Amino acid sequence: MLELHCHTTCSDGTLTPAALVEAAIAAGVKALAITDHDTLAGWNDAIAAAGDQLEIVPGLELSTVHRERSLHILGYYPDRAQLEGPLQARIQGRHRRSQAMADKLAALGYPIELPSMPGDMAPGRPHIAQALVQAGHITHSQEAFTRWIGEGGPAYVQYDKFLATEGIQLLLSCGAVPVWAHPHLFRGGTVKSVLPELVAAGLMGIEVYHPTHSPSDIRKLEDLCDEYDLLMTGGSDYHGPTESHKQPGVQLNGLHVPLSLLSPLKQAAIALKPDLPNEVPAG
Repeated sequence: MLELHCHTTCSDGTLTPAALVEAAIAAGVKALAITDHDTLAGWNDAIAAAGDQLEIVPGLELSTVHRERSLHILGYYPDRAQLEGPLQARIQGRHRRSQAMADKLAALGYPIELPSMPGDMAPGRPHIAQALVQAGHITHSQEAFTRWIGEGGPAYVQYDKFLATEGIQLLLSCGAVPVWAHPHLFRGGTVKSVLPELVAAGLMGIEVYHPTHSPSDIRKLEDLCDEYDLLMTGGSDYHGPTESHKQPGVQLNGLHVPLSLLSPLKQAAIALKPDLPNEVPAG
């Protein structure tokens, strides 16, 4: 089976890349995408750990804004050398955002100590939530999202403004296939109203299969993919064995996404890299 949306300790996951690979193999996954937020830092360790037991799909989840609301774009098979430079600005923005949220929490009477993270790793709100737990302000990280750092909360800070259309263009320029992540989590408009704007910018796919999507959502997204000739992808959005703030109880390979979705994704990536025919593994 296929897992095209997973996170590691290089962003806001709780498993190292090597531990995620081990868990994926145990869960029966055949191809695993590493899609950390705004960083490629987990690729090398995942590839080394996978050996010939598991195919690693190199990717990322790009944090962008559309209609003043958070919108995430998955990018698959980017040219690493081209993308790492632009991503440094995104990672630095994440560090500034984390500090700004910590400052807001302190002003509300809930001081925390931010975790130390290397420069190529991207901090996120789960790190803030865990820091609140460690400081004794709450007993479970979910409470942090409900009370303070959920979108629109008193300590929430938006990303540095980076438009979704700009993110799509950046991914395309680096040979990556851009896919709208978990579209039904977007709070800035209906999927049907937003999709034409993203397609016009170069969007190539939709994450159809996601734990937050109902059967009805999935059918509608499949129809939209047919209508706009878009790739279909899917994944658990796995952040580790602890409960996710997005979807409690998410399991690796829990959606049983068919492996047949991988080949069209590869072919699209190859088409974006006509001068680099060996950049994407065949199959």
